[in-house]
Amino acid sequence: MIDVISALTDSENPRDYWYKMKIRVKSDDGAELSTLCRQLKLESSDGKMYETDCANTEGIFRIIQSVPSPKAEPFKRWLAKVGYERIQEIEDPELAQKRARALYLAKGYPEDWIERRMRSIAIREGLTDEWQKHGVDEPRDFGILTAEISKAAFGITPSEHKKVKDLDRQNLRDHMTDLELLFSMLGEAATTEITKSEHPQGFEENKNVSKRGGRVAGDARENLEKQTGKRVVSHKNFLAGEKKKIN
Repeated sequence: MIDVISALTDSENPRDYWYKMKIRVKSDDGAELSTLCRQLKLESSDGKMYETDCANTEGIFRIIQSVPSPKAEPFKRWLAKVGYERIQEIEDPELAQKRARALYLAKGYPEDWIERRMRSIAIREGLTDEWQKHGVDEPRDFGILTAEISKAAFGITPSEHKKVKDLDRQNLRDHMTDLELLFSMLGEAATTEITKSEHPQGFEENKNVSKRGGRVAGDARENLEKQTGKRVVSHKNFLAGEKKKIN
């Protein structure tokens, strides 16, 4: 947080500024900015480790709103704009798809890939809807079930798949080749159909169905690999900063 305050203000002592700001905000608004932070040990300029106020992205955005500095105004205006756009998308979901398409185009993705990516998003939403209807509603459980589908479809988990592509925090599907995206969609679409037919209840039953749905895609992938002699899982990806394109 000291780094954020230093960047957004002209204070010669950002540590003291942050300390006083927390007191001021609590007095004026009744908000405890400290609750948005966690104390993590970070290395200081003297080489020693000190407990330091740190915040995640959401916490930083909230804290920026309390910084009375001209440098913080562009962030505040952007947050207001994003909030307004989100309300628009809730009222008209089609706007979200249009904005997503525009974002992918701006990053240089080809039109045909974008079309498949948008379809994959729709299939994914349909699957999570079915999971929720059948007793699975925790984001963590969604992640586990998705990993089961991926492992059955590609022989590796999403985290392993990201390592193949040398990705860190990037969205794996935004860096998939056409074939990877197609088999990913097949695994999730198959899982959705089996779920609709058998109505599994709870996490364990849905986990079993996820493995079977992913296996449908896995069998198709293995058959293609035998026919072509090439692996479907590829190191190829799209990294906007390096101008690498999927093909």
